[in-house]
Amino acid sequence: MSSEAPQQMGSGTGKKLGISSLMLASNRTGLATVLPPVDECAYTPFYCEENVWRLCDSVRKLRPAELNRCLVVFISNQARCVPLWRQRAGKTEDKLVTWEDYHVVFMYQPDERCLVFDMDTDLPFPTYFQKYVTETLRTDRILEPQHYRFFRVLPATLFLQKFACDRRHMRRTDGTWLQDPPPDPPIRTHDCVHNLDEFVSMDMSKAGIGGTVYNLTDFIRCFYKPK
Repeated sequence: MSSEAPQQMGSGTGKKLGISSLMLASNRTGLATVLPPVDECAYTPFYCEENVWRLCDSVRKLRPAELNRCLVVFISNQARCVPLWRQRAGKTEDKLVTWEDYHVVFMYQPDERCLVFDMDTDLPFPTYFQKYVTETLRTDRILEPQHYRFFRVLPATLFLQKFACDRRHMRRTDGTWLQDPPPDPPIRTHDCVHNLDEFVSMDMSKAGIGGTVYNLTDFIRCFYKPK
């Protein structure tokens, strides 16, 4: 979510994940999870891609056996305008926020069930996939076609391996910040300093950075497994 209007800002904690918090523990969903409560996670408003990268990195360091069950989801479209409901920054009763450019969430799929971890939602952290769809994604049929949501889903391992961002999209032309950056250094790989746009792109005619791009219907079909 690159340059959203300031009035849509959420609140962050800046806390780091501890090994005791990352031990698999039950939560209100009744399903064991790899992440602690949201208020114990490192969070910087408007930097959802880095927030999610750090969630993945913590699992890699502290629960490596679970990393292959973790997924990263970029949500965007050609218009780079992403309507989502039940967002903490929302000002209306249904908490609708239209994120500029994209939004990113973390998913954990230990079996046929799937949990969504959205650090900007007012839903529980985590939330079962089907509830997240119902409350946050809803349906594209109430939207203009250019605002239909698409989803690039990729393994957390691939995201950790390839993602790089020097935060250029968060600077004004004079070099000042649109929003204050995380305290940690920018994320980079050994051969790349910035490839964010490749993750955000939903152009299915190009191979892109990897993962699979779904429309909303196929996204639901892939990750919702009714009993």
